[in-house]
Amino acid sequence: MHIRAYLRASTKGQDAHRARDDLLAFAEERGLKIAATYIENESGASLKRPELFRLLHDCHPGDVLLIEQVDRLSRLNAEDWELLKTEIQRRRVKVVALDLPTSWMMATADKDAIHSRMMDAINGMMLDMLAAIARKDYEDRRRRQAQGIVKAKADGRYKGRPEDEKRNEGIIKMLEAGMSWNSIVAGTGCSRSTLARLAKRVSGEITS
Repeated sequence: MHIRAYLRASTKGQDAHRARDDLLAFAEERGLKIAATYIENESGASLKRPELFRLLHDCHPGDVLLIEQVDRLSRLNAEDWELLKTEIQRRRVKVVALDLPTSWMMATADKDAIHSRMMDAINGMMLDMLAAIARKDYEDRRRRQAQGIVKAKADGRYKGRPEDEKRNEGIIKMLEAGMSWNSIVAGTGCSRSTLARLAKRVSGEITS
C-alpha cells in the first residue's frame, strides 16, 4: 500500500502547498510514509485536473489517496462526481480525508473482509454526503457572487475583472505576428471574446 497525497487550490493566487504539513503529520502519527505528492491549481468543480488523474493512474489496488478535506477532491456536480467516484472505485483506491474521521482506518493495517466491507460502505456514504455539501457551498458562493455583481452594477460600483496586461501584451504580439486565432486560443487559454477585443485594439478600432 502506498500513500499518495493530493493538494489542490482553485487559483494560482492560492497556495496549493498549504496543507502539506498537516498531511505529513497525519501520516507520521500512524507510522506511514507519503510515497508521492501531487499538486495543482485547478477548480474542484471541474474534472479537468491532470495531477489528480496522474495520481489515479499511478495507483495500485489498495493505495491511499490522502487529502486534507473532501472539497479538495470534489466540488463537482452529481454527474461528474459519479464519474470520478467510479474511476476511484475501479482502481480500488481508498480515499482518506483529514476532515472525515470514518476514513482514517482505511490508511492503517488490513482488516478482515467483513470489517473492510463495512468501513468501505460507511466511508462511501460519508464521501457522497460531504461531496454534495461541498458542491452546494460552491453553488451558494457563485450565486452570492453573481448577486453582488448585479448590485454593484446597479450602484455603479462594478469595475469588472482587472485586465491581465502581461498576457494581453503577449497576445497582441501574436496577433501582430499573424498567428491564427485558433493557435492563440490553444496557446494562451484566452476566450475568443477577449481575442476579438484585442484584435480590435491592434487594428486601431479601440484604444484600450
